[in-house]
Amino acid sequence: MTKTSSVKDLQQLARSIRINVVHMIAEAGSGHTGGSLGLADIFASLYFNVLNHEPKNPQWSERDRLILSIGHVAPVLYATLAEAGYFAKDELLSLRKLNSRLQGHPARDHGLPGLELSAGSLGQGLSVAVGMALCAKADKKNWHVYSIHGDGELQEGSIWEAAMSAAHYKLNNITAIVDRNNCQIDGKTSRVMELEPLREKWKAFGWDVFECDGHSYTDIIKTCEDAKQSVFRPTVIIARTKMGRGVKSIEDDFRWHGKAPSKEEAEDFIKQLSA
Repeated sequence: MTKTSSVKDLQQLARSIRINVVHMIAEAGSGHTGGSLGLADIFASLYFNVLNHEPKNPQWSERDRLILSIGHVAPVLYATLAEAGYFAKDELLSLRKLNSRLQGHPARDHGLPGLELSAGSLGQGLSVAVGMALCAKADKKNWHVYSIHGDGELQEGSIWEAAMSAAHYKLNNITAIVDRNNCQIDGKTSRVMELEPLREKWKAFGWDVFECDGHSYTDIIKTCEDAKQSVFRPTVIIARTKMGRGVKSIEDDFRWHGKAPSKEEAEDFIKQLSA
């Protein structure tokens, strides 16, 4: 896919992704608004600059693989895939509807192009990503595996089993990205289950650790490039983000983790995003 390095283009793409996320979730009447808005800049950067992929050929064997482990933020993935041309944007409003290809969590058996994993149960995606990275090594392939995780998800023990495996097999072809917005469904992560010192935890498990501003396109892209230079270790990027980014009235508010806006709230959100 043709890549863009223009910050202005990425800003416009992320704005479109956010607006579509609001439309989708409001139409469905349910969904996860906060995290989907918070990840839009990362998804725009990945799909329009970082990843090697072909929207018109979704099963291209040499594509980079992206695993969305936090399946509840499926709206940002769907909106990005549509923006990239995997399917028509008018299908976005079918989110969570009966027989829709856009299920509440990504479901590969519904036939939506661009999905690598049926996700739902938190903590599973990194294990799948490790398996894919091992396959790439065994087949002597150069494609890279990215897995997207919530910070609250890191409270799952299976994450750390997978992390240990990736380090053991020296999988330098995998990059985990942590959406570090400090929020989860029940409150701030520091109150529910403290994660810090997070950088040191990943290092102790044998990973090369990077950090970035998850709303700076140049920082996201450069950090992804730096991570791919790792020779002997898997890499993790701790991306500092704000839940609900772009809608000032809900930014950093954990109550919007799994809440859908009303039609009136959606109109206000879109005005804020369009300003």
